[in-house]
Amino acid sequence: MDVWLSALAMTAIVAVRYLVTSGAFAWATDKVRPGLYKGLGAQMRREIGWSLASAAVYGAPAGIVAWGWQQRGWTRIYADVHAFPLWYLPLSLFLYLFAHDTWFYWTHRLLHRPAWFRVAHAVHHASRPPTAWAAMSFHPIEAISGAVVIPALVFVIPIHIAVLAAVLAIMTLMGVTNHMGWEMFPQAFVRSRAGGWLITASHHQIHHERYQCNYGLYFRFWDRLCGTDKGLAET
Repeated sequence: MDVWLSALAMTAIVAVRYLVTSGAFAWATDKVRPGLYKGLGAQMRREIGWSLASAAVYGAPAGIVAWGWQQRGWTRIYADVHAFPLWYLPLSLFLYLFAHDTWFYWTHRLLHRPAWFRVAHAVHHASRPPTAWAAMSFHPIEAISGAVVIPALVFVIPIHIAVLAAVLAIMTLMGVTNHMGWEMFPQAFVRSRAGGWLITASHHQIHHERYQCNYGLYFRFWDRLCGTDKGLAET
């Protein structure tokens, strides 16, 4: 497949993945929390528009990397499950999530500096309150900062193709569920010791309410280490 066709195909995949996942959780929200998105029709249409633009920003580098892996063997992606010990599979999953979370935390804090916020991040925070459609509602500058991480990591850290798919699934699901405005996990888990290290809607909702806190993507490690963890919302 030509590299540009690969980029176009991946853009379409990212767009469809977003529409299906966000659409499913928006539908679930209507059933579980009827009226939560009442009066937000114009905002949700704007979120969808920005998110579909972001799909192209995310899809293009992903498509180029996929082409490079299949046609040129450029990356550290592997298909033979026995190429590395089996214990490396969960380890590589954690390494990718932690590296992505680290990049996200520090770039997210940068985007909250006044100049960067006005230029780019204000688009995302224009969702008040965020909905399930807001997961990829980014200015192109912010979308670029998020789109480069996983494509860069596949050149550095070996990962099985199935584990890479799991990383992308987790990224998609957490991006949507953390913005949908209600907590789908039991409070007993969210407020448990284990749950206290993970970011869910209860944690990220505080960020959208107070801005200068709770910057993480998957884990609360950097927020806790840097004193930016401000607890959980009642969602």
